[in-house]
Amino acid sequence: MSIGAEVAAHLPFLRRYARALTGSQSTGDAFVQATLEAALADRDLAETLRGGRVPLYRAFSKLWSSAYLQVADEDPVSQPHEMAAQAQLSRITPLNRQALLLTTVEDFSPGEAAAIMSLNEGDVALLVQEAVDEIERETATSVLIIEDEPLISMQLEDLVRSLGHEICGTAATRTEAQRVVAEHTPGLVLADIQLADGSSGLDAVDDILKIGSVPVIFITAYPERLLTGDRPEPTYLITKPFQEDTVRAAISQALFFGSSRPLG
Repeated sequence: MSIGAEVAAHLPFLRRYARALTGSQSTGDAFVQATLEAALADRDLAETLRGGRVPLYRAFSKLWSSAYLQVADEDPVSQPHEMAAQAQLSRITPLNRQALLLTTVEDFSPGEAAAIMSLNEGDVALLVQEAVDEIERETATSVLIIEDEPLISMQLEDLVRSLGHEICGTAATRTEAQRVVAEHTPGLVLADIQLADGSSGLDAVDDILKIGSVPVIFITAYPERLLTGDRPEPTYLITKPFQEDTVRAAISQALFFGSSRPLG
């Protein structure tokens, strides 16, 4: 298999990670593109990508780190805008969030995450625990769950409540979601893609975003079908069947970025 084919197989998931890390489709994709361009320009780097997901994510992580370290080296007097950007970047992407996303949303082992981040496993375990502690301190919000499978909906309800949030409503169809939002404005939306009556969770979310900006986490069995680059795509995307820690990590990241628009 060619290097290009190997990288292409992992690319949708690297894009998912980059978007969750940055809270932005455009910023996340820009860093992924820069990683690929660096590999094209460096034959040795390109050859390392034959090793699968870990070296690809490691290459991304190195480029990500160097991007804001270079900004930090600038003279703060002569480069005020760059320093402001560095301060923002440092605030929104601490190592503990990276460790949590890698070991939950991306399902890497602690050892693999350590290799990606150039740390040891003990450091990664500590960072993950710090991230979990941070989740517990998140400000409570109201959550709308759009999910047509009753057991999954109840599982999500229990999980959301265990994090200290309240449920403003549940919906199995686009129409039901419209009714809930007409009465309650959610602070976060968890949405399936395919709904009970054949309607789309993407359309249901578009209805909500016409009213106001709210963070959204999509849940689907086929994330790679959405991460194609053909249309505005979700920033937060969870694969079914999901682990509860994965949902916790996504909720934490989505709420951290607040009202960041999840599509477009």
